Amino acid sequence: MLKDFLGIEFPVIQGGMQYLGVPEFAACVSNAGGAGTINRTCYDNNEDFAAALKKMQSLTDKPYIVNISLLPDANVGDNTIETINICGKYGVKAIETAGTNPKNLVDIIHENNILHIHKVPAVRYALSAQKAGVDAVTVVGYECGGHPGKYDAGSIVLTRKAAKELDIPVIAGGGYADGYGVAAAIAMGAAGVVMGTRFVATKECMLHDNFKKMITQMDENSTLLCQKSINNAFRVADNECARKCLEIEAKGDVTLDKLMPVISGARQVTAYENGDTDYCMFPMGMSAGLVDDIPTVQQLFDNMKAEYADAILNLGR
Repeated sequence: MLKDFLGIEFPVIQGGMQYLGVPEFAACVSNAGGAGTINRTCYDNNEDFAAALKKMQSLTDKPYIVNISLLPDANVGDNTIETINICGKYGVKAIETAGTNPKNLVDIIHENNILHIHKVPAVRYALSAQKAGVDAVTVVGYECGGHPGKYDAGSIVLTRKAAKELDIPVIAGGGYADGYGVAAAIAMGAAGVVMGTRFVATKECMLHDNFKKMITQMDENSTLLCQKSINNAFRVADNECARKCLEIEAKGDVTLDKLMPVISGARQVTAYENGDTDYCMFPMGMSAGLVDDIPTVQQLFDNMKAEYADAILNLGR
């Protein structure tokens, strides 16, 4: 289980959460017993990133993760190598990569005494990552917020299939939001779960309250899958911006340039500050249907532990 793999109390990881995966929040997750994640894309350069890790050291002495998104180019640039070396300097427990095959990063990450987790949307990619030498894989199903990949397989099938076929720890993602889900994932052979949407709807998450309230008012049918036309499927909340994106895609002959005025990350940054929930593409998973409150991170973990214990008790009955 993740408790042994990462040295954490409860087998739950906070997802990368672009623009939200910062030390002030990730430390709350680590201090509550899970593994917080800092997203490298939150920082313009490695100097700012190093400052963030230094900040993290001042906020927690518990294990945490750094998420690094890989571009389709399989080459390892100097900037990425420097990022990994900085992680090594500050004692990062694990790096989670996502995107292209991570084989060119495995040795560099291990040379820094860091565990390597790779996120994938299909078991065949998980097998490739295992062959490349990663220490664990995160397998995300169709339900997940953000990028679920091009396949429409749900997390139950992917979690169980990956656990059957791989020899390294499997972390389940997509559709998990409480302790009952954690118990289910572990029952299927996973080492633990990664959650994104559930963590967004917490008091400490550095996001305008309007978005948090929106999540609690949504259900499992309140998401849309956009950007499939450019082979970059993106699950987001059903809002005005997402519907506009689908309108553009429906016209055909779609390019990234045509979509950029709608999907630009700059819109997210603006909306996250001013609270306009219709202005940006807002990554949100189907697990929103399980979220009906906005607790503190510590309260969330206390609740998940109680739910997990209840699930195990129910199995015993």
